[in-house]
Amino acid sequence: MRLGTWSGPSERARRGALVPSVPCVTVGSMITFDAAVTDFERHLRSERGRSEHTIRAYVGDLASLRDHLSGSGDGTPADLSEDSTPQPVALSVDEITLADLRDWLGSLARQGVARSTLGRRSAAARTFFRWATQTGRVSGDPSLRLTAPSKHRVLPAVLAQRDAGELLDVAAVASDDGDPMGVRNAAMLELLYATGIRVGELVGLDIDDVEFDARVIRVIGKGNKQRTVPFGVPAAGALRRWLEVGRPQVAGSASGPAVFLGQRGRRIDPRQVRTVVHDLLAHVPDAPDLGPHGLRHSAATHLVEGGADLRLVQELLGHNSLATTQLYTHVSIDRLKQSYHQAHPRA
Repeated sequence: MRLGTWSGPSERARRGALVPSVPCVTVGSMITFDAAVTDFERHLRSERGRSEHTIRAYVGDLASLRDHLSGSGDGTPADLSEDSTPQPVALSVDEITLADLRDWLGSLARQGVARSTLGRRSAAARTFFRWATQTGRVSGDPSLRLTAPSKHRVLPAVLAQRDAGELLDVAAVASDDGDPMGVRNAAMLELLYATGIRVGELVGLDIDDVEFDARVIRVIGKGNKQRTVPFGVPAAGALRRWLEVGRPQVAGSASGPAVFLGQRGRRIDPRQVRTVVHDLLAHVPDAPDLGPHGLRHSAATHLVEGGADLRLVQELLGHNSLATTQLYTHVSIDRLKQSYHQAHPRA
């Protein structure tokens, strides 16, 4: 397939001479790909209010498709000779097929393009052709059955339940001398592991978000969505001790309603929490080096291992998709297989 403009050499055109750009065209009632992309860019900016960064990403992905389609077998766009003036080779946007789109993604995959990039480009093509179909620029959407390669999901590292218990014991011992930072650290780790909340949700907690009678906290998660998360007796004890004993020692005029404070009395930031988790985990022999998100993964995995319903875990973690939560079933199965191979005499 060849298009009416050519902004650069495609994979197949790299052997030929460089060809100057030619303007976007509409031939008769036929809408060229470039003309449709220009209209789509205008739609994203004026009607959808997309950011310039998002628009550039869409246009760049569609330019990749155009570059792929514009290459010919000998590296020269059709109707062009070496000494001629470039003439538009008008390809209607309506001529692009599902096979063209699959060939494009396949070519990118063979070049070693990352799966995440392939997924983004596939999504950009689907969005573009859905818009082109809705606006009458194409008679049928060629991208309806276009699928990107599934993302390779790396199983998250998690603590064994024994190691999680040791970590919390280390934090508790470090708080025995009454140092307010030690008391705070113990409360933070207990709450992170008990609830599986994100580090950003932890540092955003205000005192009014904690209900000790019901043993729940209210957090604001991704998408500014609020959810209520329960916590257990150990976390309640550690948190109450911090609020009643540790926090008053560091609180000041800049503290506001924040639950967790830094040494100077201001709301703690995520970087400080990560440092605390890393430092305390260093005292747990053979434990993986994890951050706060590792405690979230660990809490979710241990809930699933304990038989918790996936829908419940999804609600607790604030996942939009159950598919995200199901990752923890794979973690548990992986750990089960590992234990089996280590323990069974005929594994």
